[in-house]
Amino acid sequence: MSRILGGKEIAAAIRGEIAEAVRELVARGGRQPGLTAILVGENPASQVYVASKTRGCEETGMAGRTLRLPATTSEAELRRTIEELNADPQVDGILLQLPLPAGLPEREMLDLIDPDKDVDGFHPVNVGRLWTDRPGFVPATPAGVIELLKRNRIEMKGQHAVIVGRSTIVGKPMAGLLLREHCTVTVCHSRTRDLAAVCREADILVAAIGRAGMIGPQHVKPGAVVVDVGINAVRDPAEIDRLLPPGHARRKAFAEKGQLLFGDVDFERVKDVAGAITPVPGGVGLLTVAMVLWSTLEAGRRRQGLA
Repeated sequence: MSRILGGKEIAAAIRGEIAEAVRELVARGGRQPGLTAILVGENPASQVYVASKTRGCEETGMAGRTLRLPATTSEAELRRTIEELNADPQVDGILLQLPLPAGLPEREMLDLIDPDKDVDGFHPVNVGRLWTDRPGFVPATPAGVIELLKRNRIEMKGQHAVIVGRSTIVGKPMAGLLLREHCTVTVCHSRTRDLAAVCREADILVAAIGRAGMIGPQHVKPGAVVVDVGINAVRDPAEIDRLLPPGHARRKAFAEKGQLLFGDVDFERVKDVAGAITPVPGGVGLLTVAMVLWSTLEAGRRRQGLA
């Protein structure tokens, strides 16, 4: 069986490092870095995610708050809120939680955020900074993948990394970050011919496509490092039968809850081929909030001239 690359201990270590850095920042005469999340509407998943970020700020000694706006918020009202946060000297990081209610243009609203407060790394300026090797913020999930690989002493230099998925949130920035680590990078997508053959060339395979268990053993070179970014809620019993062998311990949880979380990798079959693999849940997802907090710390340092 392959080595399991869990995210729990690494996320805890990163949070501990952030807390120590915040204490040092304050001791040097600085102020607590501040993160403000904007939550529009009542999306349950978004509420949980924003709460975890705000709680993370509190646990690491930073100032975290959430602006809750009704689903009826107009584009003009949201624009005004973002502009006010851009001008607020106490706000170092701004996070606009997606998805927005219907009628609000996500891209346009994200582009309003000051790039130096854009801790999600979605602003075109920060995208440009990534691809021109300049300091800036990058999306938290790809940043978490790099930390996971580094802290598990996974060699990246000179390795062939294959990414399955070309989203602006994961796939594309993941490619940029792996190039920074001197990988040779291939990005696959829905039009890629003979996907399995391309994936089998990977020393490091990153799955970020949003389809439960799509990446199977036929996609993996023996001994490769497999990083699963996907988080998919599976409710179909037929899918459970496909992804879990008879008698598997997780079947009891499915019977109780009616759903289970799976990644984009068929973990039960790939784990016997890969040299190392991240689990879902318990892998990359745990690092996402930690990396948002790290970006907020960096934003606070830079804006106070104490980086």
